[in-house]
Amino acid sequence: MFLILAVVLVVLWLAGFLVMHVSSLAIHLLVLFAIISVIMHFVTGRRTT
Repeated sequence: MFLILAVVLVVLWLAGFLVMHVSSLAIHLLVLFAIISVIMHFVTGRRTT
């Protein structure tokens, strides 16, 4: 789930950076959330319950 969220956030970041010229704060927040999502994915791992 976290990996999918990270991919979506990176795609949104690229779209904002290349297409919509969003403010730099919003772009950097998307990157920060994507990095946190990837870290959480690797820390929690897959639950096999």
